[in-house]
Amino acid sequence: METGSASESNAQKVEESLDALLDRARCSQSPLPQQLSSLVTAFVPSHPPPLHTKAYLVLSTLCQNVRSSVSEKSRQEEASTQSLAHIFQPLIASRLSESKDSDIITGVSFLYALFQVDRQSASYIFQDDGFVDLLSTLIVSPSTPLSLAVARLFAQASGHKTCRMVFPTEAVTWLRSQACQADDHAVRAAGILALIKLSRGMTSDSSSLVKTPSLGNVERQDEELAAQLIEMIAGDTDTRAFVNDAVEGLTYLSVTPSVKQSLADTTVLKTLFTLVRKRTKSASKEEQQVAKLHRLAQGEKQSNSKGDEELSHPLNADIHVQTRCRTAIDSGVLDVLAVAAVAESAASRELVGRIYLSLVEDKRNRGRVLQGGVKNLSRTIKSYPSSSLDQLPSEALVPIQALAKLAITSSPIQVFGPNEGNTMDAVRPFSQLVLHPSASALQQFEAMMALTNLASHSPACASKVASFPNLLNRVELLLLDDHTLVRRASSELICNLIAGSDEVFARYGGKEGSGQFRTSKIQLLVAMSDVEDLPTRLAASGALAMLTSTPGACCAVFELQRERHRAFSVISRLIDPSVHIGDAEGESEVTPVKGDPGLVHRGVVCFRNILSTEKSLPRTELIEEVERAGLFTVFSKLLNGNLGSYDSTILQSAAEVAKKLAEFSTHSDT
Repeated sequence: METGSASESNAQKVEESLDALLDRARCSQSPLPQQLSSLVTAFVPSHPPPLHTKAYLVLSTLCQNVRSSVSEKSRQEEASTQSLAHIFQPLIASRLSESKDSDIITGVSFLYALFQVDRQSASYIFQDDGFVDLLSTLIVSPSTPLSLAVARLFAQASGHKTCRMVFPTEAVTWLRSQACQADDHAVRAAGILALIKLSRGMTSDSSSLVKTPSLGNVERQDEELAAQLIEMIAGDTDTRAFVNDAVEGLTYLSVTPSVKQSLADTTVLKTLFTLVRKRTKSASKEEQQVAKLHRLAQGEKQSNSKGDEELSHPLNADIHVQTRCRTAIDSGVLDVLAVAAVAESAASRELVGRIYLSLVEDKRNRGRVLQGGVKNLSRTIKSYPSSSLDQLPSEALVPIQALAKLAITSSPIQVFGPNEGNTMDAVRPFSQLVLHPSASALQQFEAMMALTNLASHSPACASKVASFPNLLNRVELLLLDDHTLVRRASSELICNLIAGSDEVFARYGGKEGSGQFRTSKIQLLVAMSDVEDLPTRLAASGALAMLTSTPGACCAVFELQRERHRAFSVISRLIDPSVHIGDAEGESEVTPVKGDPGLVHRGVVCFRNILSTEKSLPRTELIEEVERAGLFTVFSKLLNGNLGSYDSTILQSAAEVAKKLAEFSTHSDT
């Protein structure tokens, strides 16, 4: 069994290998065998979640590369699926053939991840001759961790028709036994989820006479499984290990009338709503982080209980802290800090950083601090070794965070002066704050906001930010963060870099020849244009509007639309929020809904670019997708004023799109 330090070291090596694999992928180079091996091991449950996130990104990029390269040659989806299976199947099979549970779990976990990233190749491997038989040998007296991994894999596979065709009867029997065992709720929930997805799939499979395992009376089984899941959720105080599988199972079952009735119970609903409240505490964690920084600024290092007690004291309320900070500034503390900033004592420099952070927490103090304080903060930051992240101590993060707060609310010229060199020098510490392993989510958020301001200052600053080693990779990972504000900051930074840096513009598909990464990057921006947070949508859709000024990005959007029939509807919803995405693709609610003017403008510009005559898209297919997405209706409503009133700039661009759509309609009629 690995010790904690050994496990951390192993995870670090895997992460380094993933970075190297990602770099090779971006250069269109084939992965090395050792890098593929590290990718397979990256999904082991014992690895930290951030490593899993990066592994999913690398796996997705690798699959996209293989499919793009094959499709360019043969235009056959089956050929690219076989190519991916040829790469991954030996890696999986070799681990399933091992005797150690850890090796087997590695192979099972990777195939589980592959199902989520590229279901075609995962299904191909699952139904390969002898593979299911190999899996069947694993369910003979497995350990609890192995049982959980296999049950979750079966749950993934049972959601796909081709996999259900080869699903072994003994696997169904085993899943039933796991669903009834009470020792481990995580294994039990995974087994129940697999049975539920099997029963749901049987309904559609039976119509096409596909042979599937018999599950008996489906409705009665649904009632029993729902009762078990409800009992598990209500009866366990710690549901983290199985709540995702349990709630997903109840979601599938809730279409059954008898299960609907069971769920429509006050006690059950209160329990489920309690789970929602338990899983939405990100903001409170950030508040705790801010409170901790306040304690550090005051030099308090009490135990948690004592610190919390003092923090709740009435005199530690924000209004009193702000009053004390203003009194200190009025009393000349900034002059004292100017002297202390050049002190040789490391402890003195650390206190200087903490005090500055406390002072700039109140925005009303930042103007006073800008008058000389930036130079002192910069001097304090430069006193720490910073040639690499390994050398930068965690104590340096506090003064960097204080400088970031100033750079967020003021222009770069106000903060760093007219000398652009000073502004360029700030890129390094802010980037290091984003990348540092000890940085909190709050610090990463504020550093990215500061970098966003710097990137908007000049193309030179944007290029400097874009070229900082590993920064852009981390920012892209933070697009998937749990915190809305972190996702927002990363989206806005990427948007400003696309606007200011030729390198990032090309990376996101804004130039011809940007390679197979174009579609995946555009797909990410399309997805971020459809989230709930308005500033995030504005940033992502703004980036799309800029990128679609080039033929390459327009082709990428069209490829996404042609493949999944969603991209046009996502962009349409920027203009008309009532547009549906899903079963009622392209249709709108009867009641008009006014959209945000910024989103409307971005959506109109995107379609104007895509439909312009300079873009070499297949006209017949483009007309079909335009009709599928209901663009005629959307722009008719916009120009007729049914979506509200907008300025002439938006309406003029919309009129250009409507003219092009009219030409399409004429072409379609002929």
